[in-house]
Amino acid sequence: MTIRNICIYGAGALGGTFAARIASGLGTEANVSVVARGAHLAAIREKGLTVEREADAAPLNARVAATSDPSELPKQDLVITGLKGHQLADAAEGLASLLKDGTRVIMILNGIPWWYFHGDVESGHAERQLSELDPDGRLWRLVGPERVIGCVAYQGAEVIEPGTIRLNGDGRFFLGEPSGELSQDLASISELLGRAGLNILPTQRIRDAIWTKLMGNAAYNPISALTRGRMDSIMNNPLLVAQVGKVMTETRAVGEALGAVFSGSVDEQLNRSSGFGPVRTSMLQDLLAGKALEIMSLTGMVVALGKLAGVPTPTCETVLALTVQLDRETQIERESLRN
Repeated sequence: MTIRNICIYGAGALGGTFAARIASGLGTEANVSVVARGAHLAAIREKGLTVEREADAAPLNARVAATSDPSELPKQDLVITGLKGHQLADAAEGLASLLKDGTRVIMILNGIPWWYFHGDVESGHAERQLSELDPDGRLWRLVGPERVIGCVAYQGAEVIEPGTIRLNGDGRFFLGEPSGELSQDLASISELLGRAGLNILPTQRIRDAIWTKLMGNAAYNPISALTRGRMDSIMNNPLLVAQVGKVMTETRAVGEALGAVFSGSVDEQLNRSSGFGPVRTSMLQDLLAGKALEIMSLTGMVVALGKLAGVPTPTCETVLALTVQLDRETQIERESLRN
């Protein structure tokens, strides 16, 4: 496929990182645009996107076309979404306005994606739609799961001020077709993004990568929000580590029941996590910024898919109930301050 026009829809921490890397790494080879909003959009228009990383001698700065209205942009060869799971359905029409025949859509998502069962021959639930993530099937209908390339990102990132993103360490990004095919599109896109300086790892088993990361996200994200704790603080509290382990164990059991294969045990994942410093999870970042929390695609879907697969998830159910209530109370407080 020929890739010339690339739009990053949702240029927050990860989306903005992709946009800056692609624009800087490919130069005039690609026309890079972003869809953003508010102060972040204003800063991108004024001074470009800046990405800071401790290992780099100087920050990376890239100029990109930026708008809040995707209909202002031409049809794209490649769209990359940086939106979170609970934000995607509302963006379905905007995403659809960027598509033409052959456009592929990379979706950088934590947790279970709306397209999860498309082409899934192992779970016994192929083509099942998930109304919890895609109300009224708008994404399935307007974007289409056949366009999607799944992306699982391992990259700590935070917008520290409008237009500026700070990265934690080196990132790696698993890309995969829902069908498991190592398609020519996947190869072309991986090669292009690799030349832009992104560490791209094509895989035939993107669902394994989804569940492996979800083991951590289903636990650390809500527990960090509930406690306001950063990763090092959580991992230094044995009582919290025990609950993290229970959530991971339940998540793994649900994934295995649906055909996922995990590399490494719960204990091994806990040991890796013990090396994190004072990192704020994405859910804690959203809570502190007063934003709605990404709940359903993480712990919420572990519970929902556990019921589908007949796997009990009592700890996840408790964490889910507490996190939903936290989100509700936070939104009530936010509305009262506005009034």
